[in-house]
Amino acid sequence: MITAWELRKLLSGLVYPLGTSALLLGIGIFAFFLLRRRRTGITLAFTALIWLWIWSTPVVSDLARSLLEERWDQVTAEDTSSAGAIAVLGGAFSHDEKQIYPNASASVDRYWHAARLFNAGKAKKVIISGGRSPGRGPGMTEAAAGRMFLIDLGVPDEFIVLEQQSLTTRGNAVHVAELLNQDDLESVLLVTSALHMRRSMAAFQAVGLDPVPAATDFEVSSNGLSVRDFLPSAAALAGSTRAVHEWVGYWVYWWRGWV
Repeated sequence: MITAWELRKLLSGLVYPLGTSALLLGIGIFAFFLLRRRRTGITLAFTALIWLWIWSTPVVSDLARSLLEERWDQVTAEDTSSAGAIAVLGGAFSHDEKQIYPNASASVDRYWHAARLFNAGKAKKVIISGGRSPGRGPGMTEAAAGRMFLIDLGVPDEFIVLEQQSLTTRGNAVHVAELLNQDDLESVLLVTSALHMRRSMAAFQAVGLDPVPAATDFEVSSNGLSVRDFLPSAAALAGSTRAVHEWVGYWVYWWRGWV
């Protein structure tokens, strides 16, 4: 039986560029062969191809991501404000019980930047927020994997606090707020990817916090345009998908009153 978590993942996949294109193509094939609506079928199939091509071009992918990233400044750890704690949001590690160590993604920059901030003396506590998604099976939580990484980067274990319940950005905000309230801490440096920062800031503000953004993991840089920027690539499609995920996630949070 499909779970609510799996259903949410399935539905969210359909709004991503690849999922939308596949859906249009499927409807087009259905219309062409079963409904005998050949013109409609061809039009839908062509639309699916064009839609996928657009989101797969670096120029569109960069634009979509830059609209989310450009509002956040790149600030060195030394120039970042001090706070009572550093909260680093999960989303960088995967782990299977058969693996000795967790695997890191590009979002590991979040943990690297949290270590920079700690080593620069910007806070005396690092809260790692992230549980383990139900579909992943046995293994470390995001927070537990992040703890290993921070220790490797020189952050003493006694200054690390794990929040291992949250599975979403909303959950990050709720449970981090609980930990801050327990220790009577009012200020927090919020560390996450620049692409993810808008939704994260809004979610944390919605639970009564006023975090200082410490964005990292910037993906887009301006290097001018070339012919290759208009040709499709798998990397550009992946970048577009991350941007769409953030836009849709923000709208869903707004609809549910979480931002």
